[in-house]
Amino acid sequence: MNIVVLDGYTLNPGDLSWDEMEGLGTLTVFERTSEEDIVSRAAEAEAVLTNKTPLSAETIALLPKLRYIGVLATGYNIVDIEAAGEQGITVTNVPDYSSFSVAQLVFSLILEHCVQVQKHSDAVHGGRWSAGPDFMFSLSPLLELANKTIGIIGFGQIGQQVAHIAKAFGMRIMIHSRTTKQVEGLEDVPFVSEDELFRESDFVTLHCPLTEQTKGIVSRRTLGLMKPSSFLINTARGGHIVEQDLAEALHAGRLAGAGLDVLSVEPPPSNHPLIGAPNCYLTPHIGWATVEARKRLMTLAADNLQSYMDGAVRNRVSR
Repeated sequence: MNIVVLDGYTLNPGDLSWDEMEGLGTLTVFERTSEEDIVSRAAEAEAVLTNKTPLSAETIALLPKLRYIGVLATGYNIVDIEAAGEQGITVTNVPDYSSFSVAQLVFSLILEHCVQVQKHSDAVHGGRWSAGPDFMFSLSPLLELANKTIGIIGFGQIGQQVAHIAKAFGMRIMIHSRTTKQVEGLEDVPFVSEDELFRESDFVTLHCPLTEQTKGIVSRRTLGLMKPSSFLINTARGGHIVEQDLAEALHAGRLAGAGLDVLSVEPPPSNHPLIGAPNCYLTPHIGWATVEARKRLMTLAADNLQSYMDGAVRNRVSR
């Protein structure tokens, strides 16, 4: 099988091996591919693997040899699934490879807001502790997570992992999701309406797929429901947030802060409204990118392709 990876750098910047993929056919890996180069690079491909390089209906129509698209991620909105199905192309994704890593980043952002580790470390290195009269100092009131309420929007594997960690911290938990489900160890967690979650939560964290229903779920209206002391976290998709509305809320002090690993355009323009916004922690889409999560992703993507070749498709998202 002729296999082409369109954007392999983020999955494997050089610290992993492509051996599992190479064992399945003739493999060509491009670190990055512009939209203009997709067709020329994938013209002979029977299988294309992509993380964020989009495969539109127009592009798919120009790849007559293509039989398989493997998305190197959980979200697959970069592929025109309907067009792929019409061409008889199988599309797979890789669910649940990064749940532990993303949940870890969620609490990294929460704890940075509560304790401000970096600011305190910078102050110590700058001499403030050495010059001070007391055995300690703090730059702002520090917060304890116990008995704070965390509202989780979306209750898939990542949302569930966040809930388990929140429970260990002694937090109150509430969920808003399209469907309710019983999860071991979280049987008493209440499912609430969207408005109740925004109103009552001290922390709101987003873990839902990006759909027409969830696009812009954080807007001027829902931000207006949140307490001024509350903190917003988004490690899902940038499109969940109307970013100008969030920037205005932060500048006006109507929200205590936000921790975001994703933006609607990545990389963002230098004049993005949230760059430089007060109390806004921005990380460059790293939640999924631990070594351990990327190793799992590599193995599971190879397993998906092997299963397709064996006639027993796993993790199919195409119709």
